[in-house]
Amino acid sequence: MFWRTRIQLTLLNSIVFAVFISMFGIALYSYMDHRLYRDVDRSLLRLSEHIQQGESLDRLVPFLRDPRLFIIIWNKNGEMMEANPGTMVFQKVENAIRPKKWGELYDVEIGPLYFRTIALKVGTNAGNVTVQLLRNVNSEKEMMGKLLMIMITGCALAIVGAVAAGYFLAGRALVPIQHAWQKQQQFVSDASHELRTPLSVIQAKTDLLFRSPTATIEEKIVDISVIAKECRRLSKLVTHLLTLARSDSNQIELKREVFRLDELMKEIANHYKEIAIYQQKEIAVEAASPIFFVGDKERMHQLLIILLDNAMKYTEEGGKISLTCEQSASSIILKVQDNGIGMAEEEIPKIFDRFYQGDKARTKTDGAGLGLSIAKWIIDKHHGKVKVHSRLGEGTVFELIFPKPRNVLM
Repeated sequence: MFWRTRIQLTLLNSIVFAVFISMFGIALYSYMDHRLYRDVDRSLLRLSEHIQQGESLDRLVPFLRDPRLFIIIWNKNGEMMEANPGTMVFQKVENAIRPKKWGELYDVEIGPLYFRTIALKVGTNAGNVTVQLLRNVNSEKEMMGKLLMIMITGCALAIVGAVAAGYFLAGRALVPIQHAWQKQQQFVSDASHELRTPLSVIQAKTDLLFRSPTATIEEKIVDISVIAKECRRLSKLVTHLLTLARSDSNQIELKREVFRLDELMKEIANHYKEIAIYQQKEIAVEAASPIFFVGDKERMHQLLIILLDNAMKYTEEGGKISLTCEQSASSIILKVQDNGIGMAEEEIPKIFDRFYQGDKARTKTDGAGLGLSIAKWIIDKHHGKVKVHSRLGEGTVFELIFPKPRNVLM
């Protein structure tokens, strides 16, 4: 599919370039042709004006010094009369050069020779005669011929180069599209797999319930609890998928408002403290007060929940999780630190990829691998940056840096 698109883009770019270079070549050739023949036409027209004013040929000697200029006089019977040296050569080709128009410039071709000519009717003492001026333009023709060959060769080489460059650039232009397509395909595949897992469990447990229609809820409480758990997991997964899909299409608009970030962090930590005590873990909060933040409070709440939940998952019993919020002159810094199992350095660049999950052999937690992808999207939408520091067996630190709002009025 992409190969065909690449060929189409190459052809389209090449056609556009060929049309452009051809129009440029035609314009250049026409301009040069006009400039070259303009001087020839001016000299012939100036000389014809002198002749029409009745000046004698003796006074036209300065014009006749040009060896490429010839004057032929035709009598009223249409017979050629020599007017300046060199015109005798035209007697053999009288019919070819005999004037066909009067008072107009036109071209005459005699074998390998090319002339620009104009004929005038002049009254003399001997009667009316026709004075014909001829200017040899072989040098101009040769120059224009060479220019045409150079332009044709140059255009051909330019078009070949344009095809090669177009093919290369089309390939480069399609690289992000190919990557996006591959990511989309991988996203659909992973989403299908993640959705199929809870659905399979729900279907299996439901089939077991149908096999025992007389059983009580108490007898099947385990199967029912598994179905409820998988339904919650499925609902959470679908919510995350919808969030990511809407974020990709820019359908989610942030509701910007001013709020106390330190209070939000303390509120979330308090909600998790009971769970931490139950799991024999400790949550510590350190926040300067007050810290005002401008952003979407609901999304920042979601961000802190994702990071805290992630820290809870990968921190073992007896572990500690620290939440820190501080500010500098230009930034607001959030840190979520744990002394859990940590991760290998090569895993850090991948943790924000969708559906990426670390080595499951080191943890019993399950998940779809979408939480940190949503967290990264929230950070980016608030123009923030994230740094991750982690070492195996020592824990992980998520450091978030946001620009500090200015002139905040409460």
